[in-house]
Amino acid sequence: MNRKKMNIMLILMVAIAMLVTACGGKTGNNGTNNGSNTPATTNNGTNTPADQEPVTLTFVNKDFPLDDPNTAKLITKIEEGMKAQGTPVKIEVVPVQSGTYSEKLGLLLQSGTIPDLIYFQGGDYQFAITQGILEDLTPYIKKSTHLKASLSEYNIERMKEYPYLVYAAPTTTSVSVVRKDWFDQTASGKTLLENPTIDNYVTFFKELKEVSGAKYVYTTAGTLDEIDPLFAQAFGMTSTWVKDDSGSYVYGAVSKYGKDKLDFYAKLYQEGLLDPEYLTKKWDTKEQAFYDGDAAVIAGRQGKVINIYNTKMMEQNGVEVMPLVPAKGVGQGFVPINVSKEDRGFAISKLSKNKDAAFALLEYMASPEGLMLDQLGVEGDEYTITDNQITLTDKFPAWYAHFIDNTMNFKPEQTFNPETPFLSPAALESLELVQTYSTKDNAFVIPAEQSAAWDAAIAIYKEYAANVVTGKASINDFDKMVESFNAAGGKAMTEYANQTLNKL
Repeated sequence: MNRKKMNIMLILMVAIAMLVTACGGKTGNNGTNNGSNTPATTNNGTNTPADQEPVTLTFVNKDFPLDDPNTAKLITKIEEGMKAQGTPVKIEVVPVQSGTYSEKLGLLLQSGTIPDLIYFQGGDYQFAITQGILEDLTPYIKKSTHLKASLSEYNIERMKEYPYLVYAAPTTTSVSVVRKDWFDQTASGKTLLENPTIDNYVTFFKELKEVSGAKYVYTTAGTLDEIDPLFAQAFGMTSTWVKDDSGSYVYGAVSKYGKDKLDFYAKLYQEGLLDPEYLTKKWDTKEQAFYDGDAAVIAGRQGKVINIYNTKMMEQNGVEVMPLVPAKGVGQGFVPINVSKEDRGFAISKLSKNKDAAFALLEYMASPEGLMLDQLGVEGDEYTITDNQITLTDKFPAWYAHFIDNTMNFKPEQTFNPETPFLSPAALESLELVQTYSTKDNAFVIPAEQSAAWDAAIAIYKEYAANVVTGKASINDFDKMVESFNAAGGKAMTEYANQTLNKL
């Protein structure tokens, strides 16, 4: 009996040994069990992410068109880089219908398709807010190393007020630029640099039009907002909400300062200094008018956009552009910087099962390796490195940063070839001017229940402003416009503004 038991036990032991041997044989080339959920280990016993299954990350962003070769190239490089850093992902771009991105994204979210990582361009997150589908990014930023280092003081302050969007980009400040060769031909240009008053700007504009042969001096893409960086603060519009004679806050555009500014713009139009077709201009026709010599001055975002203007002007005319300082008057500065919240940026879905992976993508793009990819493109295509020097190729101008637009933490180990600088002198000067002439705004987040009425009030002002400038309405009717503005929702918002700002 005992012998039988021993035989049975021996048979069982042999069977178990055979089973273990069989399981051990089902390994890949690296000797790991492909069916295991345990990370592979190296010879020293430490975990390695080499064979981790990538997390499928759904992502929606207007700047990732599926038919663009650069999209596929960028995604591949991101996936390779994140795998090397131990956070493998497979990026799945969610398509958005053609048309206005903000509208189509809203429809996508309302349909129930909510990607893990979402890029909002502005004006498209109302549904996300009301439905509470966005993750609070505060704890992620707190633990971050690279992304946090790429956020400016303005970015950080905005996130305190609205922690659902993160946007590592410089403040969206427009800077006016002029063709440098035309500026140098004027006598009034030197006086302007020494004392950039409103009157000196008018004198300069008149001479600039005469010596250049341009059809007009200033052009915009259908809005007066692009003239404001040069003149708004000089007329007293030093913030969105300014104080009137009684000490109460009033919306700047409908204040006495706004009236003076609007009257000035109308005079620029009447004297042929402002493009007579500015209302119908788009961004591309505005820029082309500048390159073709029809216009002498346009405005664009500091840094990268000014760099594009300079590059294209050099290509077409062989001359550089030159940034202009804001006019000096009641105040002096570019349009005040709104710190109430980000108007665009990246968000993570609260419903996502891959929140950590989504943030890891943003963190990777802000790392030294990610920044090289985001800022410069792919080595061998957009740039080359020889003798520890970065040379940008002719493909580089078509590349742009998709995730981290701030360059404050972009510090390549190599230097740039002087013949292909990362930013032109004009672009660098525009960044310096923004640092010097920027001020914080007192704008606040508009309550959701008042947003529709506020939009209606703003529409009344904008229609009147365009009509005054083009001569279809009189500046003498300004007070009547203000009455209509207040009736449409301006009065209620002004009361809210005083309640809010007086608490600060």
